[in-house]
Amino acid sequence: MRVLIVKRDKLGDLLLTTPLLARLAAARPDAEIHLLANDYNAWVARDHPAVHRTWTYPRVRDGGRLRVGAALAHLPIAWRLRRQRFDVAVVMGGDESPRGIRRAIGTGAARVIAYAHDAARYGARLTDPLPVPSDGHEIERMLALLAPLHVPQHPVTDSPAFGLPAASRAFALHWLAGRGLVPGGYVIVGLGARRAKKQPDTGQVLRWSRHLHDVHGLSTVFTWTPGPRDAPGYPGDDAIAAPVLAERLPHLHPFRGSIGEAVALLWHARTSVLPDSGLMHFAAASPGGVLGLFADPEDGSPAARWAPRGARAHYLEAPRAIADVGDATILAALDPLLAPALTTVAAGGTATG
Repeated sequence: MRVLIVKRDKLGDLLLTTPLLARLAAARPDAEIHLLANDYNAWVARDHPAVHRTWTYPRVRDGGRLRVGAALAHLPIAWRLRRQRFDVAVVMGGDESPRGIRRAIGTGAARVIAYAHDAARYGARLTDPLPVPSDGHEIERMLALLAPLHVPQHPVTDSPAFGLPAASRAFALHWLAGRGLVPGGYVIVGLGARRAKKQPDTGQVLRWSRHLHDVHGLSTVFTWTPGPRDAPGYPGDDAIAAPVLAERLPHLHPFRGSIGEAVALLWHARTSVLPDSGLMHFAAASPGGVLGLFADPEDGSPAARWAPRGARAHYLEAPRAIADVGDATILAALDPLLAPALTTVAAGGTATG
């Protein structure tokens, strides 16, 4: 049986899919699993042991701009996918994805499994429409999509997994050495959330950093998304970050770089404090774990659906905004993660016991 997993979402969404790839491979050893992802997120699961082949297509829109060449590049990819004659295509995600469904149907797979509010809009080629779930964590929602393939539906206990490439590990060690930092000797505190209410304010970042240094002897690596809050594509955090940087705390080290470089740094951190984001899910899969920050569960993306999963993954959800939460509450939630992790990063870049 040849199965194509269609995953067109962001980085964290694809990382949350990795336990399902392992579950499918274990439950259906007859399945040859292929993954279809885009040129932004495919690297997250490219080397997953359950995946026979990763197919990558270019995003047509990037940062709000139309990429004409990318649109044309879809045609030969679609032709090659149709030649694979997949038995099943699964549109993997916890909600309806019209573009994902159309892409799966376009592969010519004999069966297409997806969530759909109105299956009739896609025609008979959507052979296995499932009702969109109203609750549950994203991982369990995606697991339910594998039920038509007779994959057991008992709770997923495996955490999302990611192997840090050797080049990323080398970057992190070089960056840390240049600032007098050592693995495990710092905490990452980050901004970078679509919803500002999930982020700490300037004063919180500064106070948490001082506490980590004065009480625990730990430095802070501070990350944020450059740009103004109303930036097209993704909101920036300069309004919060600029006053933090202006304090010039000797134990606070700003970092601006690619998402891959940020992942490498959090892989070597004692732990991380991050708002709900893709980076938060990578931190949850890292040896040090994460304290994920959520707010206002009635507003779109609650912790009940998107909380980090992992052996050292904790989260805190504020009723309205993280900026309203007292430092004592945040630091008490962070305290269990400040003990050194029982795992290390092996030479190959994966977390080991």
